[in-house]
Amino acid sequence: MPTYVLIPGADGRAWFWHRLAPLLRERGHEVIAVDLPATDPAAGLEAYAAAVTTAIGDRRTDLILVAQSLGGFTAPLVAERVPVALMILLNAMVPRPGESAGEWWGNTGQAEARAEQYAREGRELPAEFDPVEAFFHDVPADVVEQAMAMGEPAVHVDTLFSERWPLAAWPSVPTRFLQARDDRIFPLEFQRRVVGKRLGIPLDEIPGGHLVALSRPEELAGRLEELRASVDEQDVSHTEITTT
Repeated sequence: MPTYVLIPGADGRAWFWHRLAPLLRERGHEVIAVDLPATDPAAGLEAYAAAVTTAIGDRRTDLILVAQSLGGFTAPLVAERVPVALMILLNAMVPRPGESAGEWWGNTGQAEARAEQYAREGRELPAEFDPVEAFFHDVPADVVEQAMAMGEPAVHVDTLFSERWPLAAWPSVPTRFLQARDDRIFPLEFQRRVVGKRLGIPLDEIPGGHLVALSRPEELAGRLEELRASVDEQDVSHTEITTT
């Protein structure tokens, strides 16, 4: 039985996947939604990867990693430690060897790409970052209310953002990239360029914003299943990640 291992983004809370996980279980899969040590100021890449591998436990067959956003820095490290059948990057950051998560933003030109996307859409980029506008614009009101009621976690990513990504190449596992078309943080064409340069693989699209697991869980579950079904036993890639 396939096991989906769901890795959240910078927020670090497994709650992010609470609308998606039941849908995957209904399809007969085991689901592990991971809580990351995002509230620990000392936690870095090793601690994040260890949290995921600990959650996986002794499972060693049919593992499917799904990594949201910042989880793109962690999932490949996990794939080096346990046998992974498939890695799916969702609206994710793709690191290159020796790059820190803090450097990624400037190296990829994310800020410029975001401003250009807002201009093309005729929207004004807020002077101050508004997480509701940027992340929750397409999330149902009741889910937004629940998220706001939980409060912001005391996230500390200084260590994680300063550590350099240690791998010399992408792990030798099948990798797919799924990008939401209405993502206001990582615009579609920006991600198409980054993923093409760094991984050399095509980008699959899905409607929705950055938090598509909260806004469109049914569609996301279906697309994950399609990507899982698209992988055969011979689909093993070893990508030498390039510079931007």
